[in-house]
Amino acid sequence: MATQKPRILPWLISLLDRGQLEGVAWVDANRTRFRIPWKHRLRQDTQQEDFRIFQAWAEVSGAYNPEKDKPDPPTWKRNFRSALNRKEVLRVAEDRSKDPLDPHKIYEFVTPGVRDFPELDTSPDTNNRGSTSDTQEDILEELLGDMVLASVPDGGPSGLAVASEQPPQLLLSPNIDVLPPCPNLASSENPLRQLLVPEEEWEFEVTAFYRGRQVFQQAVFCPGGLRLVGSEAADNTLPGQLMMLPDPGVALTDKGATSFVRRVLSSLGGGLALWRAGQQLWARRLGHCRTYWAAGEELLPDGTHGPDGEVPKDREGVVFNLGPFVADLIAFIEGSKRSPRYTLWFCIGELWPQDQPWTKKLVMVKVVPTCLRVLLDMARVEGASSLETTMDLHISNSHPLSLTSDQYKAYLQDLAEDMDF
Repeated sequence: MATQKPRILPWLISLLDRGQLEGVAWVDANRTRFRIPWKHRLRQDTQQEDFRIFQAWAEVSGAYNPEKDKPDPPTWKRNFRSALNRKEVLRVAEDRSKDPLDPHKIYEFVTPGVRDFPELDTSPDTNNRGSTSDTQEDILEELLGDMVLASVPDGGPSGLAVASEQPPQLLLSPNIDVLPPCPNLASSENPLRQLLVPEEEWEFEVTAFYRGRQVFQQAVFCPGGLRLVGSEAADNTLPGQLMMLPDPGVALTDKGATSFVRRVLSSLGGGLALWRAGQQLWARRLGHCRTYWAAGEELLPDGTHGPDGEVPKDREGVVFNLGPFVADLIAFIEGSKRSPRYTLWFCIGELWPQDQPWTKKLVMVKVVPTCLRVLLDMARVEGASSLETTMDLHISNSHPLSLTSDQYKAYLQDLAEDMDF
């Protein structure tokens, strides 16, 4: 496999040894720890100099040409971070990126002698051989570089498209000497970004319960949001895809309960609207029926505390934030926090079922963003700490991408650093 792209570690070590960039330096006599300036781009004192190390790697790796490309410091920084995060021989020893005077990170080589790389070599690698770690990195980088967010023919959802009609499964193995054939497409550096960022790719699984009995379930992609209504006479001119809750007469035998549920549904009016904007999910009620919500477990709502809030009438209110979810997911992987909650429960027409069974409530609706369920399921996989054990990440409707738990955590951290919590 011929390539002119240098490997980041020998390039970086050479840069550190020469001391050419201010703030990029070894911090110990054994040269096993080094510092990288790490100022957030939203700080008011940010200057172009703060991104010199990231720009330098973008230039030597061929991702940026100063003569024809527009400067893109956020992308430079993200690609540099991703390249280091994928190195198993490195770890972040200290994260001082929030230091008000000298924001930086200190990286450390965790394997003795690993910094003794050969000189930087950008000549073609014609025999397709190298160290095990280099081969694994090249495989991963090429596989990830062969995915792109693209549109599909009219009438189908957009997602990660592939050029070939029958793409190979993206599965990594430490024993692979020759890369499998890959689609020739543009680069997309973080596959999780393709799962979480496009609003049109968010699928919502909606389940309704009358007096604790499941009466409705449907999964839909709705870029403009959805509206839960209780009658076909609901206003079709309002935004959001209509989802009509069923008549209780087909599921309930208690005539009194059936009558009360019908009253609740009739008071929904324009409906309960739910939609995504940026990193947040918003809700709004368009009828007279008061609705309370809470983020809870997927199997059942937590009735030990009150609701997280009441859905406001005729104005929007935030019911979920993606940023804290990603941060909590990383903490969960590290073992310092319980699994993050992503399931939204709505109690319609009555007070939240605090200190009483939720199954006694007339109408309860559960909404699950399925992509968040996928992320948590992957985090619960144990023992996947090497390339011999992989997890399948289904990105939208595309082919699954297999990642180790370490790679998965690195991509989550990459994503979290670009979010404004």
